Amino acid sequence: MAKTQISIYFVCLASSLILNVLLLRNIVYLGGKGELSWSRRAAAEAEAVAEISCSGHGRTYLDSLVVDGSPVCECNSCFGGPDCSQSLPDCVADVDGGDPLFLEPFWMHNAASSAMLVAGWHRMSYEFPNKSLISQLLEDHIRKLHATVGNAVTQGRFIVFGAGSTQLLNAAVHAHSLDNSSAPAKVVASLPFYPVYQLQTDFFRSLDFQFQGEAALWKNKSDSTSNFIEFVTSPNNPDGQLRKAVLQGPHVKVIHDHAYFWPHFTPIPAPADEDLMIFSLSKLTGHAGTRFGWALIKDEDVYQKMLTYVTMNTLGISKDTQLRALQLLKVALEGRGSQLFDFGYTTMKERWEKLRNAISISKRFSIQEIAPRYCTFYEAIKDPSPAYAWLKCERKDDKECYTVLKEAGIIGREGSRFGGESSYVRLSLLKSQDDFDALLHQINKLVTKEDGSKSVI
Repeated sequence: MAKTQISIYFVCLASSLILNVLLLRNIVYLGGKGELSWSRRAAAEAEAVAEISCSGHGRTYLDSLVVDGSPVCECNSCFGGPDCSQSLPDCVADVDGGDPLFLEPFWMHNAASSAMLVAGWHRMSYEFPNKSLISQLLEDHIRKLHATVGNAVTQGRFIVFGAGSTQLLNAAVHAHSLDNSSAPAKVVASLPFYPVYQLQTDFFRSLDFQFQGEAALWKNKSDSTSNFIEFVTSPNNPDGQLRKAVLQGPHVKVIHDHAYFWPHFTPIPAPADEDLMIFSLSKLTGHAGTRFGWALIKDEDVYQKMLTYVTMNTLGISKDTQLRALQLLKVALEGRGSQLFDFGYTTMKERWEKLRNAISISKRFSIQEIAPRYCTFYEAIKDPSPAYAWLKCERKDDKECYTVLKEAGIIGREGSRFGGESSYVRLSLLKSQDDFDALLHQINKLVTKEDGSKSVI
């Protein structure tokens, strides 16, 4: 009798498990045929848009304009037509901006692993279940990525998420300026510096801080009672040099902008170990439009002030943005990061070498010197692969270098916008291959006009 009861019990248990599996299958699949249900249509739409090649010189997206029922190709610079197959004559090489589209081919090659399909009810709440505005899983992946790459110490650090590094830069200035001082903190940076430091500081017109220009001008005054906030960009934008703080003293707070401190832009000599470090997804994976960045902060009081700033400013970062960042970091971590960084480094190194070779035969123009360095990530000496070329017009008559290049069909960014001399122009090497090819073409045309110069292409 006991054996019969046991047998009946196991039969009921097995039947219950089978029934639950079938019910779950009916929820996830359609008609019991093994086909996706609610996600099938979305996946088909995404695949259909991705298959439109635009002749390899443009892209279509799910939110592209639609004409006659089909998404419109968004063409790269120097190309046009319905399918971007028409090469535009007399095209200007626009290398002003910092869109990191050089990584687009990597993500197209890794389409399956990087793709996302999000339910309409995903994370509708302001907060996560633990009342936090930050995804714990994403934070864990950020810490794992830094440990894998070896570019920053995360142990004993708090993490704040921001809408790109831009929001976090001002959050850091805000946090460092709240010390009940009778005078506003002086915000400084070494020349040439990223223009946003000054633009953003001036824009907010705060009573707590003011931009005061070049850091070196205050070097002998930083031991006074004045409070200083110094931006240190390493590698630097625009010249790619690794930098350290200029000012020292008890009244100096330093914000380390490490947006470009990744192996595809610079050799990593050692993990950064500063009190406040800011990173950005934009320059790590190339997804500038996702608007995601993070700060590693040693001091809890500074962390709380920055967290309050972000909370009051945007009530945290979009849950959709955090989910996408998480998916991208998972791919970035594959193969201990070698796939992403190998592709990025090879691309940037080749671009730098081609541009440097073209400029090397010129007596009119020059670009910055960057020496090879040992990289702990690759455990080898690595050649330069900077994000930008810091080009100088060497002739005295070419005082406005931006104008000289513009007349030659090249749009860069004026050196004066970086606090530097007008004889300098920043050229972006980050953009699409079409953009870089246009730049190289125009540079060669310009250089060959010099007496005795010959194109290297």
